Amino acid sequence: MVVLTDRRQARRDLVEVVAAAVAGGVRWVVLRERDLPRAERVALAAQLRPILAEAGGTLVVAGPDPLGGDAVHLPAAGPYPPPRLRLVGRSCHDAAELARLTTEDYATLSPVYPSRSKPGYGPPLGTEGLAGLIRRSPVPVLALGGVQTPQRVRACLRAGAVGVGVLGAIMRAADPAEAAAALTTHATTTSERQGRPL
Repeated sequence: MVVLTDRRQARRDLVEVVAAAVAGGVRWVVLRERDLPRAERVALAAQLRPILAEAGGTLVVAGPDPLGGDAVHLPAAGPYPPPRLRLVGRSCHDAAELARLTTEDYATLSPVYPSRSKPGYGPPLGTEGLAGLIRRSPVPVLALGGVQTPQRVRACLRAGAVGVGVLGAIMRAADPAEAAAALTTHATTTSERQGRPL
C-alpha cells in the first residue's frame, strides 16, 4: 500500500500521520504538498525520509524534482521523457496516458471509485475498467481513488493491481496506524495469495 499525503486533510500534523501510518505497516509514501515553497517541501521530505528509511520504506516525491532523493511520481502531463532516477512513477487515468509510458517503473490508475481527493477526472473506472486498463499497461499498476476499505483493496488486487494508493483513508483517520494496519493486512494477504509482491 502506498500513502499519498495531503496536510489539509490530515487530522494531525502531517509528519505524525505519516509516522503512524508507517507504524501501521506502510512502507511507501508519496509526498505531495505541491503548493508549498520548495524550501518547505525539502524540509518536509527531510523529516519524512528517516521515518521511512528506519522501516525499510521509500519516500517518493510528487513532481519532477526529487528534493534531494531518488524517487519521483510524475503527473500524466509530463515531463517526457521521465528523469533517470532509482524509482519513477506516473499518474494515469486512461489508455492514452498509459500508452505514453516509456521508462517509468509503475503507474497509478485513478479514480477507481468516487473520491473526494480526485475530483475532476471523469467518472470512476470501477474494477472492470481498472482491470481492462491494467491489461494494457506496460508497467505494474497501483489502483488509486476511493480505496478506503479492505473490501475495495481486495477488489483492486483481484482486478490485477499490484497494490493500492490511499490518501483520505489515512489522512482523515482518527488513528492512522490502525487504519494503515487494517488496509495493509488485507493488501498483503491478498497479494500473497495471488503470488504478487506488493
